Amino acid sequence: MNHWIVVPVLLPALVAPLLAWVMRFDITLARVTSMAGTVAVLAVTLGLFVLSLDGEVRVYRLGDWEPPFGIVLVLDQLSAMLLLLTAILGFLVLLHVIATGWDARGRHFHALFQFQLMGIFGAFLTGDAFNLFVFFEVLLIASYGLMLHGGGAMRLKAGLQYVIMNLAGSTLFLFALGTIYATTGTLNLADMALKVREIPLEEAALVRVAAMLLMIVFAVKAALFPVQFWLVGTYSNAPAPVAALFAIMTKVGAYSILRVYTITFGPDVEATGTMPGDWLFWGALVTTAIGGVGVLGARGLMPLLSFAVIGSMGTLLLAISAMTPAAAVAAMYYLLHSTFAAAALFLLADLVVTRRGSDTLDARGITAQNGLFAALFFAAAIGMAGMPPLSGFLGKLLVLDTIRTLDHWSWGWTAILVGSLLTIVGFARAGSALFWKPTALPPGEPDPARKRVLIVDDDTDTASTTREVAIGRAGPMALAPAMGAVAMLALLAVFAHPVSIFLEGVADQLFEPAGYLALIPAPATGAGG
Repeated sequence: MNHWIVVPVLLPALVAPLLAWVMRFDITLARVTSMAGTVAVLAVTLGLFVLSLDGEVRVYRLGDWEPPFGIVLVLDQLSAMLLLLTAILGFLVLLHVIATGWDARGRHFHALFQFQLMGIFGAFLTGDAFNLFVFFEVLLIASYGLMLHGGGAMRLKAGLQYVIMNLAGSTLFLFALGTIYATTGTLNLADMALKVREIPLEEAALVRVAAMLLMIVFAVKAALFPVQFWLVGTYSNAPAPVAALFAIMTKVGAYSILRVYTITFGPDVEATGTMPGDWLFWGALVTTAIGGVGVLGARGLMPLLSFAVIGSMGTLLLAISAMTPAAAVAAMYYLLHSTFAAAALFLLADLVVTRRGSDTLDARGITAQNGLFAALFFAAAIGMAGMPPLSGFLGKLLVLDTIRTLDHWSWGWTAILVGSLLTIVGFARAGSALFWKPTALPPGEPDPARKRVLIVDDDTDTASTTREVAIGRAGPMALAPAMGAVAMLALLAVFAHPVSIFLEGVADQLFEPAGYLALIPAPATGAGG
């Protein structure tokens, strides 16, 4: 069964080149192949999730090299849960872009989409810090291409800022890895965990430097203050379906913090102690406040949703900063919730902005089927804001309860509660601007859902033809992904108790990582583990 662990990385890696070079001129064939690959990887991740429920940690040794010298992929309950989350999100996003015809704006969307899935899956599975860096770079390259899909000067400018920030983070990542290797002689996460616990406190200065460098790198990926500013420009200017997929990318940073600072640099490590959590708390506090203020002051729908994502990341990281099993349960529950809430809002935003012809909240626009759009927007908005009866309310209650153990818990409570209030007001203002409009087009007004799209010849890099396509049509298939994401919020609320029980098992594996530490250095028993 261990051979299935590599499939979520291997399958997109095989499908993507096929899409890029063989099927780029046939959009129908590309759609079918990309959807088939996504459904297949969804089935595999579901199987891996079921397999992980027995609590056993499984390892796949690439090339049958023994750790810490070989590359390993590790499947535990945390990685299995996030693999399944990513696969579900990817399926919803792909269904949306196919149903709306959005992928017709260029020839390489599906190849980039598969590379993006490959990078995310690899980041969640790897048991090696250097390969975490490698998969981060795969994410960067694929996400930059996806962001530029469809072109535009503003998108190019925001994409340049995004790349510069992430390249700076990648440089720091290499410095951190070099420092860790110099002090421990390994980059395997489990081996690192054993080595740093053996270093005497008086000789651990470089370990502390490396731990904080890694925290900065992960903070960039998670959009934590003071490096959160790239997210608004990137998500606001990216195509809305791409922004929906990006909802999982900031969670890769949060996952990395949760993984590395429980297993490798846990609270029991004398060299670092509580320093990472203390630093994380204050950064998350300011991030939560920035998100709430940004939602209240945003003048466009996409910037509003981007600031809402920043606020949700601040809340998530406040929970992680407590560095306790109960806090990890709250953080993981809120991670699941916030991913689907952000995805639902961005997918709906694509339809709403297309029908209105404008992203500006105070502009005159038209919203067709505004009753259904308004209902979905209301449901996703109360989920993002943390109001009952959806899972956001339960998630924030869990976070508030767990951070009471911190010395400065009152500051955390204030940031979350005030940020939630500002988010509620901001979404209420946006909803009134978006949906209190006539439902019919004025006489003679062109339908904003039909646009002439410039198709660029990738071989000559010149505009070759234009084609009128219907983008953002609010048919059943176009609405299904957003409705599916909202339904996931309802399911998380209805099944909150069994989900919490499962997450308690995940937290136990994180904070009592005997299985993780013992299994990885074990000698190889056969090809592929």
